[in-house]
Amino acid sequence: MIKTFLILLFLQNFLLASQQIILVVSSDFNSSKAKLTCYEDAKQVFKTMDVNIGKNGLGWGIGEFELTQRDNEPIKQEGDKKAPAGIFKLTSIFGYENRQDFALKYINLSNNIICVDDSDSKDYNKIIEMPKIKPNSFEQMKRDDGQYELGVVVAHNTKQIKQAGSCIFLHVQKSKNASTAGCTSMSLKEMKKIASWLDGSKNPILIQIPKSSLKEIKKLFTNLPL
Repeated sequence: MIKTFLILLFLQNFLLASQQIILVVSSDFNSSKAKLTCYEDAKQVFKTMDVNIGKNGLGWGIGEFELTQRDNEPIKQEGDKKAPAGIFKLTSIFGYENRQDFALKYINLSNNIICVDDSDSKDYNKIIEMPKIKPNSFEQMKRDDGQYELGVVVAHNTKQIKQAGSCIFLHVQKSKNASTAGCTSMSLKEMKKIASWLDGSKNPILIQIPKSSLKEIKKLFTNLPL
């Protein structure tokens, strides 16, 4: 009983603290396309955007707390090309330019910055400078294709559970209809709009779900105009 009460208290405080919400909704777990809507203080702030998600759709990820998950629904795993479904904090912005004008922590990417997707590494699922001993597997953050010209870090699997998925971002799309390896992508113009809007003091979060979970989100976030 006490544990349940504490969970509910945490949930209530977390939801109340989140003044900025990015809601991404796909038609089902298999779709690689979704709709993205931004809210601040329960009001929509931009026109709803069409975005790309994982090539293989969605799989339940590890976020701030679990939503209802049915037995037949997929679970996010490393390399499955699924974007994580759930509720996640948005912790920082990254990009190629040396900027200080964002209201969320900014990571200036260089050729020495990587994100580790080696599940056996102590730095699994972390953005770090290349260490002397290279991880067995990692992603170069300053890419030649410009997809990471500007992006946002999604706090998925922060406890670094092995093979549960890593290096999840909002970032610039490869092309208009190009699905991702597990991230959520959009045009550079839309990415700039979101990055300029995000404010760390407003505890921004990403809610990324299939349409079948929308009723549960409506119950949790009763003030959102869904």
